[in-house]
Amino acid sequence: MRSIWNGAISFGLVSIPIKLVNATENHAIHFRQIHLADGGRIRYRKVCELDEEEVSGGEIGKAYEDADGTMIPITDEDLAQLPLPTAKTIEIVAFVPADQIDPLQMDAAYYLSANGVPAAKPYTLLREALKRSNKVAVAKYALRGRERLGMLRVVDDVIAMHGLLWPDEIRAPEGVAPEGDVTVRDAELDLADALMDTLGEVDMDSLHDDYREAVEELIAAKASGEEVRPAESGEGGGGKVIDLIAALESSVRAAKKSRGEEDAAADGEGDGGADEGDMAEVHPIRKTSSGASGKSSGKTSGSAAKTAKKTTHRTPTGKTVTRSGGSAAKKSAPKSTGTKKSTSTAKKSSGSGGRGGSGASGGRSAAKKTTAKKSASSGGTAKKTASSRKRASA
Repeated sequence: MRSIWNGAISFGLVSIPIKLVNATENHAIHFRQIHLADGGRIRYRKVCELDEEEVSGGEIGKAYEDADGTMIPITDEDLAQLPLPTAKTIEIVAFVPADQIDPLQMDAAYYLSANGVPAAKPYTLLREALKRSNKVAVAKYALRGRERLGMLRVVDDVIAMHGLLWPDEIRAPEGVAPEGDVTVRDAELDLADALMDTLGEVDMDSLHDDYREAVEELIAAKASGEEVRPAESGEGGGGKVIDLIAALESSVRAAKKSRGEEDAAADGEGDGGADEGDMAEVHPIRKTSSGASGKSSGKTSGSAAKTAKKTTHRTPTGKTVTRSGGSAAKKSAPKSTGTKKSTSTAKKSSGSGGRGGSGASGGRSAAKKTTAKKSASSGGTAKKTASSRKRASA
């Protein structure tokens, strides 16, 4: 890059030879003025107003115009004799935190390049000192015939200098703020915060000049003889007074749509609906007579199923024994006294063969007891008949 100024940085008693290089460039498209009748270019010529003759650059000097219109000539020699210590020096006057510099003072930006090998060491020293201090340097320098204010900071591995306006060159914002008291509601602030969060951050390198690109396309189309179609105009505000809340809500929706968040949210809602649809609906069971009978039949079938669970096997003695799967029959047997008890016992003994094969022997013993009782009762009856016969014969 071509340097526009050569000098030195004055850092206390340390002098660092440097070259000043433009850090920015202008990409704006410039137009020429032409004569509409024939397309000829319009040029500005420097003409002396006294003799109306065109003069060259070597014949032009400087002058200061006084309030009454008097011209006071100022030569380069006059300016060179002025006691200007910053004529070829960037003089550092202080080191301050970066937030103490008002962005309104920012002007042109430059890169400072070390001028020669001997300047590399002090240049690096100043750069590293700025890095470690987290501060910027405030300096004075002279450029294009005037003394200026600058701010030195580190960009990557280079020292950059921003030209600053003098404090008295910053105008006070008088009469700029809205007049009268304006109240902002919390709901409006919440929507503004939501819009800020939706817009989020941006990669500064992704931003570009759309208007300049459109102008370049227009020029290319005209140069190739193509027909230029008018661009579609966007919807303008037109200075209409609208509802602020509605405008903020619309802005949030538009920002989400541009970032694709609205589609993602819609997909999320659709998935949630599908999940809810997959869930079975639960309805309460109504108690009716048919339901009651169904319940009882269900119980009966359940008990029958339990009773049906029986296994048959042979004992070592060769007898067949049937085992019942549950004890429901035992619990359901009715309680009785006398002969009913024996009958019940006999039934239990014959039905529950699952106790180690002793059901058959138990049945036989119960039958013997019943026979004995029957014979005893018949013997008693015979005795009663004989005694009655003796009394009748007497």
